[in-house]
Amino acid sequence: MPALPEIDHPAHLASARPEGGGAEPLAVHPKVFRDELAAAADWVASYLQGVGQRPVTRPMPLAHRQAMATGSLPQDGQDLGSLLEFVDRAVAPYPTGNGHPAFFAWINSPPSPAGVIAELLATAVNATCGMGEHALMDLERGVLRDLASLAGLAPTAGGVLTSGGSMANLLCLGAARTWFLRQNDATDGPAYDRAHARLVAYHGDQAHMSVAKAAAVIGLPPWRLRAVPTTPDRSMDVDALRAMVDADRAAGLLPFCVVSNLGSTATGAIDPIEAITRVCQRAGLWHHGDGAWGGLGALVPELAPSYRGVAALDSLTVDPHKALSVPVGCGAALVTDPSRLRDAFTFRASYLEGDQEWPWMSDYTIELTRPGTRALTLWATLRHLGRSGVVALLQRYQDLARYLRHRVQEHPQLELCASGPLPVVCFRLADRPQAGRQGEVDPHTAVAARVQARGHAYLATVSHDGQTILRACVCNHLTTTDHVDVLLREVLAAADHLQTVQ
Repeated sequence: MPALPEIDHPAHLASARPEGGGAEPLAVHPKVFRDELAAAADWVASYLQGVGQRPVTRPMPLAHRQAMATGSLPQDGQDLGSLLEFVDRAVAPYPTGNGHPAFFAWINSPPSPAGVIAELLATAVNATCGMGEHALMDLERGVLRDLASLAGLAPTAGGVLTSGGSMANLLCLGAARTWFLRQNDATDGPAYDRAHARLVAYHGDQAHMSVAKAAAVIGLPPWRLRAVPTTPDRSMDVDALRAMVDADRAAGLLPFCVVSNLGSTATGAIDPIEAITRVCQRAGLWHHGDGAWGGLGALVPELAPSYRGVAALDSLTVDPHKALSVPVGCGAALVTDPSRLRDAFTFRASYLEGDQEWPWMSDYTIELTRPGTRALTLWATLRHLGRSGVVALLQRYQDLARYLRHRVQEHPQLELCASGPLPVVCFRLADRPQAGRQGEVDPHTAVAARVQARGHAYLATVSHDGQTILRACVCNHLTTTDHVDVLLREVLAAADHLQTVQ
């Protein structure tokens, strides 16, 4: 091959040429990189193995919070070893749950072993799973079909992986709006504006706050997002929904979507899917199911009756990072007809020309740059579990919640308030009045705070019939009946302490 000719650079470009002798700033010697990876892997294995032996939470000193929040970029770079030392010293010692088996407050799961490994591998591949061709985008399509099948959706269902349930709810409401406006020939400027100003959506009064956020982002003001009353079991009152839809239509408004709750955060209640679908079909509304926590409940025999009709949903939110322990950052927006997501979110630029036969995943969402970690961590976790393992995992949570209910019911100092059907238990201290005077601390709030501060277990409070009560949910594959017993001992000890200081 002949030598390339020398290029004579103009003098005014000489200063723009990089210096040839300088070190590449991100370069790391291969042996150093391997050694640090091995050290990090050892640390991760030890950390996860010892989670249950450490406190559930540890308050962060104010000085440490201030130091962390201030920023402290040095002039010169540091070696990789300082990263592990920093995490071990400044991050890991201050958890709030973070996988502890005695954490019962929120729906936070520990990472699955397969997910931890897959996260590392996907990070190394570092794919942008929004555009172009990449195996992880095709893997995402396949794992979404698996997830939709587990949820009981129609075989046509697909969608997109998201950062979590909040983003999934946003995408599904956005798709619902676009679908409804197209159905009503309101896609041009004036017609769109007139129709959009009359859109109304509905959700039960136990809905997750992300539904209201999603409605606000798509331009729906609070006064056109209706909170439907719920029945004593905390599920949506379908008769009230029907009456509200009819009244809004009679007033010249445009009802377009109902959001059902497939597992409320507060009490684990499930809305009546089939009855709500009938209302939606009669009135031409989109039916979205918020199953961020409970979207896979149809797999559990004791829960399956509550999920009859799930295949008729137009869309469904599922968070694999909740019930399946996929590492945090993996939700899913599942749509019976995935093209409706594309109708809402496909945009084109001259520098980005997508494939019509294999649409880019960015066509289904508002994200163009998307990590490949979601697809691989979900795939790895599902492959590790298998369908039978998924069922067994969900059933385990049900069994532990049932054990907790029984322990509460048999103890004279405790009273069961609300429970399930998903694995959450709400209870109160028997014969203990609520706070009466202004400024007085509610006893249940005080008990929960003391339990949290002691660090042996962790639970939350929730408002129930206008009163503050205790709430514990089970969503950790490491949790055992021993941890449930610890929780109750801590609650009772905190209650006894409260009485002695009053």
